[in-house]
Amino acid sequence: MESASYDPSAYPKVASWKLVDGESGDCCSWDGVECDGDSGHVIGLDLSSSCLYGSIDSNSSLFHLVQLRRLNLADNHFNNSEIPYEIRNLSRLFDLDLSLSGFSGVIPSSLGNLTKLSSLDLSDNSFSGKIPSTFVNLLQVSYLSLSFNNFRSGTLDWLGNLTKLNYVALKGTNSYGSIPSCLGNLTHLTELNLNENKLTGQIPSWIGNQTQLISLDLGVNELHGPIPESIFRLPNLEILNLEENLFSGTVEFGLLKSRSLVSFQLSDNNLSVIGNHNDSAAPQKIQILSLGGCNLSDEFPSFLHGQNHLEFVELGENKIEGHIPTWFMNLGTETLWHLDLMGNLLTGFEQSVDILPWNNLRYLGLSFNKLDGALPIPPHSTIIYEVSDNRLNGEIPPAICNLTSLVILQLSNNNLSGKLPQCLGNISNSASVLDLRNNSFSEILNIEQNKITDVFPSWLGILPKLRVLILRSNRLHGVIGKPQANFEFQRLQIIDLSGNCFLGKLPLEYFRNWTAMKTIYKEHPLYMQVDASFQLSRYVMTYH
Repeated sequence: MESASYDPSAYPKVASWKLVDGESGDCCSWDGVECDGDSGHVIGLDLSSSCLYGSIDSNSSLFHLVQLRRLNLADNHFNNSEIPYEIRNLSRLFDLDLSLSGFSGVIPSSLGNLTKLSSLDLSDNSFSGKIPSTFVNLLQVSYLSLSFNNFRSGTLDWLGNLTKLNYVALKGTNSYGSIPSCLGNLTHLTELNLNENKLTGQIPSWIGNQTQLISLDLGVNELHGPIPESIFRLPNLEILNLEENLFSGTVEFGLLKSRSLVSFQLSDNNLSVIGNHNDSAAPQKIQILSLGGCNLSDEFPSFLHGQNHLEFVELGENKIEGHIPTWFMNLGTETLWHLDLMGNLLTGFEQSVDILPWNNLRYLGLSFNKLDGALPIPPHSTIIYEVSDNRLNGEIPPAICNLTSLVILQLSNNNLSGKLPQCLGNISNSASVLDLRNNSFSEILNIEQNKITDVFPSWLGILPKLRVLILRSNRLHGVIGKPQANFEFQRLQIIDLSGNCFLGKLPLEYFRNWTAMKTIYKEHPLYMQVDASFQLSRYVMTYH
């Protein structure tokens, strides 16, 4: 079944495995089969992304291929079955890849019998139980990936025996305890990923001696204490991720000596990152920079000068003040796709532009600042734009309607006014969230004939100038509850809820709130006049 593989280029390789005129044929010519040129034995089987579905029987002929050196069954769906114990028969294997293939259950201890393995990838499955103790026998393994499984908690001590390891990925494996000193024996390490575990304690000093390290990922754990400065001097380091831990102390950006560094992530710790004017010595090829909640203060960080390769920038929840400088707006104009500056003290942009200059931006977060003036307009590539809780004023520019890829637009809690651009309806095919609350729009809200699936939007009741609310022909549902306050929808004159799926009764309290619908005639209030006409900034709008 085609859905058994994620790769869009997947196809059933075994469909071509056919006998010719009843003869056995030459299986060495079959798709995905590799044979030894001298003996003719099958030594390699690559059935990755082959749309395989079901389980592997313990009597399968696969386990008769005792000369097999390479076996790749990645990106298939083995229907939550277990790896058969008979895998031990393939004792000559040196490359085994069962990643992303729908296996589950306990990893058989017999896998530890494959002592010639140099590469083992069991990532992205649903394995449970503990990592087998027999893994200490895999002394030839240099590449090991067990990430994203459901293992029972265990320590990392067993890794210390595997001294030939250069790649270790144990992300999300429920590992706990401190980083054991025995890992200092792994002198060939180039990549170490222990992200999303339960590791505690401090970063051991020996990591600063791992001069071959290219990638170190210890993010999302419970590690604490200062970060050893020796890590910042590792000569070949390209990726350093220490975010979402409990690290404390200060980090000077100028300490980064690895000229190769492209990813630097320290967000969500108890750290203070310090920049200075001598940061020109820092690496100039950073693509991913995550310093959220790192106590950055005062003006925009000067250490970003010259970073022309930026792709992902996270500087939220700091104390950065003033304007976003022109020099920063000139960085990453073709590369930057994620920019988070939320929760700072920014007041605006030093240089006023019609459209922000980052041509490939996908996410822009500016909420919870002190931005003043007109609404900044991001480029048309933007998918998520959050600029709520600022001091923006004036009308929404029609250029907002050029954001044809927009999914989330949050403009709430500003001082925006005037009428909403009529073209805003043009983005409704892509937009899932449109949050305009707590502004001062001349409020006529007509969102009829869409596919909005939600309960009654009672929060609209706090809009102080809402006069017309048209919700008809959507998929609104549920019971309309009583208003939370007696001032909800006080200026509402027209409401249309028809063509939805509401249940129950319309609460009497709403009729008491809708005082703007009343007309006093001979001391008796009349509702729903045939014509409702009122003045709205520079024009008259009439509704029937």
